[in-house]
Amino acid sequence: LSGLDPAQPYFQGTPIEVRLDKTDADFVDVIHTDSAPTIPNLGFGIRPAIGHIDFYPNGGEEMPGCDKNALSQIVDIDGIWEGTRDFVACNHLRSYKYYSDSIIYPDGFLGYPCASYDLFQEGNCFPCPEGGCPNMGHYADRHKDQFKNDFVKLYLNTAETKDFPLWRYKITVTLSGKSKVRGYVNVALYGEDGNTKQYQITKGTLRPDNSYTAYIDADVNVGDITKVKFLWNNNWINPTFPKLGAETITVEVGENR
Repeated sequence: LSGLDPAQPYFQGTPIEVRLDKTDADFVDVIHTDSAPTIPNLGFGIRPAIGHIDFYPNGGEEMPGCDKNALSQIVDIDGIWEGTRDFVACNHLRSYKYYSDSIIYPDGFLGYPCASYDLFQEGNCFPCPEGGCPNMGHYADRHKDQFKNDFVKLYLNTAETKDFPLWRYKITVTLSGKSKVRGYVNVALYGEDGNTKQYQITKGTLRPDNSYTAYIDADVNVGDITKVKFLWNNNWINPTFPKLGAETITVEVGENR
């Protein structure tokens, strides 16, 4: 039984006979997309974990792409009716859009078990555990026997618009060169199933022999990595033409460790 942002008003804090609960089915998975307090934030979705596994995409309160201005939201690519609904209840309605995308992407929407969204963002809950990460949405029941705890909260990030799934990678770059410079470092991943755009690993002072780590949520699952593209840039014109390289680049795939 899959709960798509189950309702908060009149249901949160009520007995389990009234609201959705893990006792309602052999396996209950829940997607929380609008769990901010109803007052004053107008959150429509229930906040506590209530299923066997509970997914909190983007932290479960504010969904990317829902903060568009009113006109761009209402004059939506899917038509005025769809756009108007999204303007009124965009976060709440993301739950069914994620679910429908999950049918098309059986390898997408990996939920990382974590104590909080902040810890997930910092990379503390990376990579997936030994048994793998459950997939939010249609294929969540693949992992129905993996978690035996009372409640399991799972976190992930999504894209702003369809297609919504993202795949998480940890990238560490160790720089080489002779002198420090100011600028930024970008990396793109290439693999057997596609390649990503460039993602910024660090910006500011770049010091040779230092290592810089970033967690990226890529819009492509590249599969087995075949190549990594490294690019660095000065923040301003430097007449000495400093040289900077990558001594090593390490990529860890969240899905398979």
